[in-house]
Amino acid sequence: MTLPDSPGPPPFTPEEYERFRLTLEESPEAIFWLEEDGRLAYVNRRACSSLGYTREELCRMHLWDIDPDFPPERWKVQWQTMRSAGRRTFETRHRAKDGRILPVEVCANQVASEYGEYHQSFVRDISERVQARQEHARLEEQLQHSRKMESVGQLAGGVAHDFNNMLSVIVGYTEDLLEENPEGPIHQDLQQIQRAAERSAELTRQLLAFARRQTIAPRVLDLNRAVDSLLKILERLLGENLKLIWCPGAGPSRVRIDPAQVDQILTNLCVNARDAITGQGVVTIETAHAQLDEEYCRTHAEAIPGDFVVLTVSDNGSGIDREHLERIFEPYFTTKGTGSGTGLGLATVFGIVKQNRGRIQVYSEEGEGTTFRIYLPAEKGEVSPELSAGGKPGRKTGSETVLVVEDEQALLALATRQLRRLGYTVLGAGIPTDALDLAREGGPIDLLVTDVIMPGMNGRELASILAEENPDLRTLFVSGYTANVIAHHGVLDSGVCFLAKPFSIQDLAAKVREALDT
Repeated sequence: MTLPDSPGPPPFTPEEYERFRLTLEESPEAIFWLEEDGRLAYVNRRACSSLGYTREELCRMHLWDIDPDFPPERWKVQWQTMRSAGRRTFETRHRAKDGRILPVEVCANQVASEYGEYHQSFVRDISERVQARQEHARLEEQLQHSRKMESVGQLAGGVAHDFNNMLSVIVGYTEDLLEENPEGPIHQDLQQIQRAAERSAELTRQLLAFARRQTIAPRVLDLNRAVDSLLKILERLLGENLKLIWCPGAGPSRVRIDPAQVDQILTNLCVNARDAITGQGVVTIETAHAQLDEEYCRTHAEAIPGDFVVLTVSDNGSGIDREHLERIFEPYFTTKGTGSGTGLGLATVFGIVKQNRGRIQVYSEEGEGTTFRIYLPAEKGEVSPELSAGGKPGRKTGSETVLVVEDEQALLALATRQLRRLGYTVLGAGIPTDALDLAREGGPIDLLVTDVIMPGMNGRELASILAEENPDLRTLFVSGYTANVIAHHGVLDSGVCFLAKPFSIQDLAAKVREALDT
């Protein structure tokens, strides 16, 4: 039904009919009139331009020729429904002449006249609305994932804190027994206990790294130099069957990060790549520079605009299927067989990146390999001087008076015994209030060795009170989890002397001496 240029029969006057025709033709929305058999009886100018057809072409077509969601069977139901439903609004899709699929909103009603009954549809292109809705859903999904990871991280941090206390006791007493039994079957058994404790300590370090509660001392370094210094270690880690390719970016790649965390990132990603490759393969490490703008950040949750150094680790291994890709950063999630890995490697990388205000992306397809891309904020400052590489600390001794405060009684007894063996005069307290009494009654104290998280008063508050009474008092904080008391987001406050649990007697001896001599 093509509207003629001449007026039709009453009730239209010529002027009314012309206004009616122009209203349909000049409407900003596409208008379709359909007959009962689904044929397009009339289309306006907007309908033709949006779909790319002429009016004559469209009027030889049926609804299902342009709407893949309305086959003949559904159209019959729609026709009957509209007779009783009156006006109805819904979303569907239209297929243009060039094959494009357009999301549209349809406002439809049934029109009856002396010329017949028609289904009248006013159609609006909602491509921008659908795109915005999809972007919102994607951001919401990323936000929910971030919240889930944060909750798991809080749990991991709490577990690691309590576990580190127990490990400190196991490590310390095992060391003492090894010294008392330098040979024989019991010495070998004790060595097995010590190795198991060391592996457990590494697990807790990984948990804290994932939870972003690993206590770190970041400094400005050139990422290219840091990666270059690790290449020989990484090549041995990958083995002879895998080729390591190193492609440093041009110019300085300065970032602020704890150097030990660069080791953790590359080690875990290279192990992940090695386990994904069967037989011969290639692992590639690259650095580059990137700038994230406002537009990019609007569509990527937690991304912030700025200049970044990008560290990329890719492999040509088996890849990761879409089902597992969303879960790879969850702790203890692994697709490896029983006994192969802990499921904490990628979780550790994720936590380190987030702790350093970075972001991580992963691209993978089954059989096509995997690429991890890490964005770390670029630094403009000068590279920090290299720290002197001392060997493993010896067992340094002393004769000063040390006040040890630890609410875990077994660990308090162990630390007290070890420090006395090193020559120190030791006072021990299980709670901060007892420590205050000892400090006021026991004479001058040279060093406070205190746990950070304790009931009633934390280690920093205790140190502050004692420092008011003894300005020369030195403090060594000892903890498995600092909880932002002496560190913020895991970064140690300036001037803080800290020893992480679990620790060996050599570590304790060296840190006590460092705190007293600095």
